[in-house]
Amino acid sequence: MAMQQPAIDNKTNTLEHPGLPSPQTLLVTGGLITALALSVVIFSTAGLQQSMTMWIGLLLGYTLFHARFGFTSAFRRLLAVGNGEALRAHMIMMAVACTLFAPILSMGIGAFGNTPAGYVSPVGTSVVVGAFLFGIGMQLGGGCASGTLYAVGGGRSAMFITLIAFIVGSVLGAWHWDFWVNQTPSFEPISLATSTGLGYTGAWMVQILAFAAIFGTTYLIARKRNVPAMKPLPSGKGFSRILRGSWPLWAAAILLAVLNAITLIVRGQPWGVTSAFALWGSKAAMALGIDVTQWAYWSGDKAAALNQSVLFDSTSVLNFGVILGAFLASAAGGVFALKKIGAKRASAAIIGGVMMGYGARIAFGCNIGAYFGGIASFSLHGWVWMVMALAGTFIALYLRPLFGMSVPKPKDTFC
Repeated sequence: MAMQQPAIDNKTNTLEHPGLPSPQTLLVTGGLITALALSVVIFSTAGLQQSMTMWIGLLLGYTLFHARFGFTSAFRRLLAVGNGEALRAHMIMMAVACTLFAPILSMGIGAFGNTPAGYVSPVGTSVVVGAFLFGIGMQLGGGCASGTLYAVGGGRSAMFITLIAFIVGSVLGAWHWDFWVNQTPSFEPISLATSTGLGYTGAWMVQILAFAAIFGTTYLIARKRNVPAMKPLPSGKGFSRILRGSWPLWAAAILLAVLNAITLIVRGQPWGVTSAFALWGSKAAMALGIDVTQWAYWSGDKAAALNQSVLFDSTSVLNFGVILGAFLASAAGGVFALKKIGAKRASAAIIGGVMMGYGARIAFGCNIGAYFGGIASFSLHGWVWMVMALAGTFIALYLRPLFGMSVPKPKDTFC
């Protein structure tokens, strides 16, 4: 079914949202049955905590797809044409997350007997190089870490290739992890809350001011440039919009922040994505006879995961939930569809996926673990990751056309 094009209401000079096709009822039913069955299997195998984690992941995936909440497109729109609408949504998300993370971390509010800990990682060469590679990779791969998962759930064919390449890149990053993390220059982990004397209240104030400054700067950029509007998404009407989308970016930003805070309480860590890719790929490598246990990355506490079911790995369980949630959201909106892809797009997906996997592994995370989770945890490495990923995105704007991929232009109607 061809999607209705967005129209302009001449009386109000506002953009109308195109309507959604009918729900794909059979797919929705199958998705719900799969989610329930997986939840039961996880509960019987790994317990209530992991089962709850999967459902949190499902809500994350549902939210991501319904708002088409992107990190890749947000960076690209800002640098290509100065549209900062999506980045402003990031700042709202960060502000809410910091506000929730501060009391959770300072008072140790955790469930299932855990003590919550944020993502606070060293700032060094590995983060600078890894985030830069990730910035290029996500523009070529067509999505970031969370974007890859929700696009797979939404049926975007190219993202299946990106995901496989992402996993390969994650394994390569784990293989080289010792060099980048232990043998290149690096500072100790720096928490704006606990390493500076500011405390969580002071660190929260500093970051809120930073978010406000970025928020305001995007408006100043837009005033000086001819900024195309973001293309309206297909949307339901009335109460059906709750289940069938699309949701405003600001609403999704708040919900993602709340769900990340719940994740921190339930599993003791913020939302993460890419460590599971390294685990899946390393398990596959072991099956092929490669002894990954000799790698520094898999030393210590991480080694046990190689010999356990992935259902005991909370990041893997979150990822399964995100994919299922996005699948349910796309089917409810009637837009799940698999399409053929060309050779250039497939090549970009492979190159981008490998770069993202490698970059995320050596940079202590991706757009979720390092950028969202790191900044929400008051870690300086999250801010460094953001700057370097933006730098990588800028380079990628010149690489995307080589693979037949578009870049927004000032004269476009939509970006």
